[in-house]
Amino acid sequence: MNSINRLSLALVASLAFAPAAFASDAFSWNDGSVQKRFAVVGGYAVQDNSSDALKELNNADLGGGSAATLSFSWYITPAIALELWGTDKFENGVRTRDAGHVGNIDSQPVALSGQYHFRAPDATIRPFVGLGYYQTNYSGGGNLDYSADGEGGHLGLEDGKGAIGTVGVDFNINPNWFVRADARYMDSNADITLNGESIGDTDLNPWTVGVGIGGRF
Repeated sequence: MNSINRLSLALVASLAFAPAAFASDAFSWNDGSVQKRFAVVGGYAVQDNSSDALKELNNADLGGGSAATLSFSWYITPAIALELWGTDKFENGVRTRDAGHVGNIDSQPVALSGQYHFRAPDATIRPFVGLGYYQTNYSGGGNLDYSADGEGGHLGLEDGKGAIGTVGVDFNINPNWFVRADARYMDSNADITLNGESIGDTDLNPWTVGVGIGGRF
């Protein structure tokens, strides 16, 4: 939780102070090309989780959701960038084979990744890949009657963490604006809790697909 809060604060601070400090900073690279060093992308993404994430609990299923996203990138070179990415809460429905929908568990991931961008900065279509580390804060759950006989308790998930992989593409509109589409896969393991006590762990392995509008400065 503390790590997530620190990353979230770093994202907010970067977005608050970087534009004022670097709004007119266009960087000239060794090859003569010019590219602004910073980019902010606001967008929207849908998320899904492993289909058998909660199979031990009466074949429970953790569904997906959708949420707003925000990222801040610093281009170290024309091709290499460091990205901080976060989202609003995804509302993930919990369903069981016998009881149907029994509640929701919210997830809110934050990730720090290195990215490699292909082609020249001014190319109309510019693909990229990324690899990094992420953590997800899980909240909610409530008193879920997840069993066939109506017994249950407060079902929840502890914070998930692990590697994140990204593939995406930027469509340049002009030197200042672009459209982005991306997909992110998060390899994670999280503890399952019942009434506050750990009852095992699960591979959630969520993934997201999103689109957004980006600005450079």
